[in-house]
Order: sequence, then C-alpha cells, then structure tokens
Amino acid sequence: LDPPLAPSYDCFVLFLTGEICAFKIHGQEMPFEAIVLNKTSGEGWLRAKSPIDCELQKEYTFIIQAYDCGSGPGGTNWKKSHKAVVHIQVKDVNEFSPAFKESMYKASVTEGKIYDSILQVEATDEDCSPQYSQICNYEIVTTDVPFAIDRNGNIRNTEKLSYDKQHQYEIMVTAFDCGQKRATEDVLVQVNVKPVCKPGWQDWNKRIEYRPGSGSIPLFPSIHLETCDGPVSSIHTTIELQTNYIGKGCDRETYSEKALQKLCGASSGAIDLLPSPSTTTNWTAGLLMDSNDMIFKFDGKQGAKIPDGIVPKNLTDQFTITLWMKHGPSPGLRAEKETILCNSDKTEMNRHHYALYVHNCRLVFLLRKDFDQADTFRPAEFHWKLDQICDKEWHYYVVNVEFPVVTLYMDGTTYEPYLVTNDWPIHPSHIAMQLTVGACWQGGEVTKPRFAQYFHGSLASLTIRPGKIESQKVISCLQACKEGLDINSLESLGQGIKYHFNPSQSALVIEGDDIENINQALQKVSYINSRQFPTAGVRRLKVSSKVQCFGEDVCISIPDIDAYVMVFQANEPKITITGMDHFARPAAQFESERGVILLPDIRIVSTVTKMEPSADLREHDKVNKQVVVEEMLHNLDFCDVLVIGAELDPEQESLELDHGELQGKHLDATNSTAGYSIYGVDSMFSYEQVLRQLRYRNWGTSATSDRKFRVKCSELNGRYTSNEFNLEVNILHSSNSNFMDHVNHMIFQPKFLQSVQHPEGSVSAVHSSVVPSVATMVIIICVSILVLVVTLGVLRLRSTRQHGTLGHEGNKDNEMDWDDSALTITVNPMEKYEKPHQTEEESEEEDIDDEEEDTTSAESDDSEEEEEEEEEEEVIVQKGDKQNATRQEQLEWD
Repeated sequence: LDPPLAPSYDCFVLFLTGEICAFKIHGQEMPFEAIVLNKTSGEGWLRAKSPIDCELQKEYTFIIQAYDCGSGPGGTNWKKSHKAVVHIQVKDVNEFSPAFKESMYKASVTEGKIYDSILQVEATDEDCSPQYSQICNYEIVTTDVPFAIDRNGNIRNTEKLSYDKQHQYEIMVTAFDCGQKRATEDVLVQVNVKPVCKPGWQDWNKRIEYRPGSGSIPLFPSIHLETCDGPVSSIHTTIELQTNYIGKGCDRETYSEKALQKLCGASSGAIDLLPSPSTTTNWTAGLLMDSNDMIFKFDGKQGAKIPDGIVPKNLTDQFTITLWMKHGPSPGLRAEKETILCNSDKTEMNRHHYALYVHNCRLVFLLRKDFDQADTFRPAEFHWKLDQICDKEWHYYVVNVEFPVVTLYMDGTTYEPYLVTNDWPIHPSHIAMQLTVGACWQGGEVTKPRFAQYFHGSLASLTIRPGKIESQKVISCLQACKEGLDINSLESLGQGIKYHFNPSQSALVIEGDDIENINQALQKVSYINSRQFPTAGVRRLKVSSKVQCFGEDVCISIPDIDAYVMVFQANEPKITITGMDHFARPAAQFESERGVILLPDIRIVSTVTKMEPSADLREHDKVNKQVVVEEMLHNLDFCDVLVIGAELDPEQESLELDHGELQGKHLDATNSTAGYSIYGVDSMFSYEQVLRQLRYRNWGTSATSDRKFRVKCSELNGRYTSNEFNLEVNILHSSNSNFMDHVNHMIFQPKFLQSVQHPEGSVSAVHSSVVPSVATMVIIICVSILVLVVTLGVLRLRSTRQHGTLGHEGNKDNEMDWDDSALTITVNPMEKYEKPHQTEEESEEEDIDDEEEDTTSAESDDSEEEEEEEEEEEVIVQKGDKQNATRQEQLEWD
C-alpha cells in the first residue's frame, strides 16, 4: 500500500508450531516489523514501522523466521523456524499532476502551408504506476485558433496561415494523465508566421530625410539581401540617384557660367551666347526660359540671332564650344537636323561656315575652312553617336577644336568621332555672316530669309572661347555635381568587393561573391550634398540587382528598390550691408587724382534665423518657439554700386577701382556711367576688401554739391539679395564768401554727422542735434570774442618779434616775416559746438555698440569722425593765401 506518510498497516503471519515468542526479519533497514498475536497458535502481524512511498520504492522482498519460547535466561537455546520469503508490492495513489518539460514553446511556420506537425509539447507525471504516470491526453485551452493537438502533443494548423492577416499566434495548452488529473499550469505556445520566402532586399526605408549641412548620411544602414538559401555565386548591384529633373541634372550651383569658369580656373575670354536677358544682352529676351533664368527651352519654333561683334568673324584653328543640353529622340523616321549653333551666310547664299547640331540622335560638328590657295579636301564634319544625346537627361558637352583634330568631352569623358567626312574649302566672298542659336539662318535659296532646322530641347551655358581649348581638369570641374552618392569607410569594405562610380557620382556599381560583404558594402553607401543652400525636394533612388548561381546565369530574381531622399529647405540667409551712409569732404579731395574712397568701412554680414523650442512655455502659451540668429559665412556672386539720380557725367566724374585689387580673387568688375559692378563667386570678405577701395572722382565740383549711391549684393545669381544700402556724399565748396554759411549749415544739419546703421530688429537711438536759437547767439558771440583775442595776440606777438630783430641782418628778417594784408585767421565754431555734442553722441553709440556691434566697427566710426574734423580744419586753412597757410603750418605757437 502507498499512502505517503500514512500509519503502518499490519500483516497477518501464522506459524503452525508450539508456542511462538518472536518473529525476526532479515534485511537491512527494512521499514517493516513482525508482532506475535497468539503464542499458542503462532499468529502475528507484519506491519510497516515507517511511511511507505511507491515513488521511492515500488516493492520489498525480505526473509522472516519464527522463534519459540525455549530460550534460556541469557536468550540462548531458541529454536527457529525455516526461512520464509516475504514479497510486498506497494500500490500507487494518483497524488501528482502532469507538468510540462518546457516553460514555453516556440515555432515558426511559412504562410500558405498545412503542416502535419508544427511542434510537439511534452508533459510528465511523477506518479509511479503506469496508470497515473502516463499522459493520456493534451488539449488546447485557447479558443478560436486555427490549431489542433493530438494525444502525443503534436500541434498542427487546421487552415493556411497568412502573414498579412496575423504575424504571431499565442495558444495555451494543458495535459491530462490517465487518471484524468489535469496539469497544474498550462504552457504557452508561440507560433510565428513567416511570409513566403521572396528573394529581395530587406530592412530598408523608402524615405530618407536629408537636412542641409548634414554632410554624408547612409541611405540603407540596415539593409540585407534575402536569397532564400539559394546557391549564390555572385551579386551585381547598381544604385542610381535620379536627379535629371533638378537644375542641370543634379543640384549644381546656379551661378552664371562665367562665374563657374573663373572658379574652375578656365581660360579667360569665354563668350556667353545664352546670357540672361538684360539691356546689353537682349537677344535672348524672346526665348522660353526656366524659372531660374539659366535654362532656355526650345520648342522647335524659336531661334536667336547673336549680334555682330559678339563673336569674332573668323575663328582660329583653336577654340572651344561648351554647353549643357537635354534632348530627346526626334519625331519621325527621318528627322531633320536640329541646330544648336550655326554660323551661315546672312544674305544671297546658304553656306554654313560652322555649326553644331543633332541629327538622328547623333551629334555633328561642322567646320568649313576658308579657301587659302590650297584647293584640297579637309576634315569638315565630325560625327559622334552616343545614347546620352537622346536620353532626355542633362549632359555637359565640350567640343575642343585643334584643327584638324576635334575632341568631344561628354560629362568629363573623352569621345573620339566615329566618322569624319571631308569637304572642299569655302571660297571667299563679301557676304556677311549670321551667328544663331536654336536654329540656323537661311539667307539664300528662299524668297525671304528665315530660320530653319529648329532645335527641340533645353540648352544652358552655351559659350565659345576663341583661340584656346580647355584642359581635362577644368572640364571635369565645370561639370562636377554638388550632390551624389558616396561610400563611407572605403577601407572597411570586405575583400572581393568591386565598386565603380560614374563621373557625376550619380550611379554606383557594387560587385561581389559573398552576400555578407555585399550587405556591409551597401550599408555604407551614403548621400552627400555639399551645397550650402541645396535645392529642396525629392531625389529618387533606384537599386537594381542581378544574382548568379553556381552553374546558372541568373537563378534568383531580386525586385528593384524604389526609394527617395527628401532634401529639406535650408534656412535662408539675410545679407546685411552696413557702414557710414553719409559724409562730406572738401571739393579739393574729390578733384584730386585719387578722389575720395566711397565705402571705407563697409561691412557685409549674413545671418540665418533658426527656430528652437521656447524654454518657458508658461510665458508663451501660444508661441512655443523662439528665434535664434547665427552669423554664417558664404560666397557672394555680385555687388552693384549704382548711382541714384542722374548718371555720372563722364566729362567730369567717374567711379574708379585699381584692378590690382582684384588680383588673387575670383572677381571681375565693369564700369559705366550708371555705376560700378563687381561680380564673381568669392567670399564676403573679398567683396568687402574690393568695395573699400572704390573711389569717386569729380574734377568739376562747381556744378555738383552732392551725390547719392546705392549698394546691393547677391548670392546664387539673385536667389538671396542683401538690403539696399544708400550712401550720400556732399561736396564742400571752399570760398571765403560763403564759408560761414557752410559752417552754420553744418551746425544745424545733423546729416553731416556720422550715422550708425542698425540691423533690422535692433533698438536704434535717434540723436537730435537741433541747436536752440539762444545757444546759437551765444556761440556767435563767443566766436567773435575769440577772433578778437587771437587777432590782438598775433599783432602783439608780431610787434615783439620786430623789436627783437632790429639788430640782426636784413637777410634773416624774411624768415618770420608776416604779410598783414593777406592774413586771415578764422576759428572753426564747430570746435565749440561739436565736442560736447559729440561726446554725448559717442557715449550713446558705445552703449549700442556694446549690445549690437563689435569693437572694430566702433573704432572705425571714431576714426571717421576724427578724419572729418581734420578735413574741416583744412578747409579753414584754405581760406587764406596759400603762402600764408604754409607759414601758419610751419609756425610754432607758445
């Protein structure tokens, strides 16, 4: 029997002998004992003397003997019976519940399949008997699940599973033993549903965000390729950045072609045939233009005549033609010629002297040399057949002519002509020639001269550089793109990885034979945009792959990746021009050979405004952002100094700049009666340096009393412009009759005092310099008294020196001789009035400077005021005789 820890049970034992006094059990530590019940009959009980547990021992076997009562006083002489074998079997009780071997079970299945067995659960029971220790049944407790379980614990799905419908199932399972006792704790079974294995790239994002100034960011940092255990031998992957709809095919700087050529170190003398329309370049005014005024669209109905004198009539044996072109296939089976550039007879005849055109997706350059007594065939037509000519994307073309050799560069790569045809030279004639763009001028063979052979597509930056050809380095710089693909940590690429960029870095090819190395290489591919102010918008990405297997060409089809980079709008800069906006100088300075510097302290600062969360939302319930202004450095592309009002009279005034100031900078300058223009891509500091050397001369000051100028600067071809900084210059005429009028005018007109230019949003102080009438009278009286005292002092000093020199020789008297008739001493009343006022004004300006301006500008302001005072004193000296003025400068006063 097996009641754990239950009281012992008696077992009846009978020996048919005389009197029986004891029973003895032979065996070690048997949990049983035998007790005599009837000595005469020999009956007794065999019972357990401690608890018996079936789980510890299922059965016992031992030997028992009976002893009679014949023992002596010392316990000897007992008679014992023969040995009897006792076998006891312990009966089991169902005291234990089933328990599962695992705390949780997991399995994965592929969608769309029916499994005979997904996984098997197993439970055990600690009971000792087969009836209670065996698990007779399993059961799924969770309801409404597409699973079933058999009595062996095998779980199967009852219907096809769908990954899209449910990724994971969690079911609870219990177990029963053969005594129908249930498990104390149910077990959790997780079944994960995997999609049908489809080869392709995994773990990549369709949208990649890029903020200006971020440098290089990875495109697919976690990407990996799933091949579904295919026997892959090699992988070929191509990543393309599609930007053909942005600018000229990518995010290039929108500077003018001339500025870019100077930046890249191109030879000077390039002639822009498609400039932005202006008063001087009006032949492009009628053409269709893109939004940025840099791209011209030709719809097959327009052409432009280049005015005579823009391009030399006869090109030398060396010249270069450059252009950006986007062109698609022409309609029709036999398309007509589409003229890009053409130089033909203006009247009477229809001879083409040189031309660049597209015909049936071939680029053709025509060059007919003039007759020079050598009546022989010469190379005349050069043909290139390239797929890019008709792919409707932007490409950069350079035609380098070193007759008779003509070389084409497309996107920085050299292409030799596949066909060169010869022709006779053109006989000389007196017919004028017409240079055109977008069509060819047909001057003869028609009733009325007209355009023909129109171009269909887009052109930009079409230039001719006579007399020189460009180097490979310059051509690569001119077509370089500011955005593209990059690879971070080239050194960490795995062995066996090959990669190749196209010239513009818009396409990258990666090859390898190891999937893990390919994954790591693709994770390092990044997007970079080095423009400070990139064009905002979407850049499409396409990743295409080809997988080869052992013994097969292509065994696995990998779907393409279609993603895009979202470039955010950059914070627009605010360009501010500050400096002295009002000053006066004596006329003599304007009439001098050097003239007067217009902008001695001009300063150009660019700031950007950023929005950041407010620190204290309690004070700003509705406004949760605050403005943060940061100064930034970037380039400018032009600054204009314009004359306000009547244009300069070239007979008596001009704006001048030493061209040596432009050396070492990427700057050029043009001058006219309307003003001075400085252009080129260079830093704000370089522009400041040049503008501070701009001088204004006026050698006919009698007809002019003041001049007004306006300064305005630009970045990115006018995309960002500065404030309009206005400057007023006054010419002080120095005549004895009206000198005091000028002095009084200066007293009462505060505009002659230097004003401080404050940026927008700052607190500016308004200084009043209006003098009350009483103060004016006091000043006049003080000036009169001072003049009288100085005159008396001079006379007394002269008298004293005359008495002191009576005994000296006559030849020494002339050294300090005074001419009473010509002596005129005038004291500047501004010294009495301006100094107290100036002190107050400077103190207020210093308070403002501490908050908004730097020490350099403050020092510049102080030096300007000192220069003005010195120049006003010079005006006073000029009132007297020049000889006396010289003597006054040499005289030392005690």
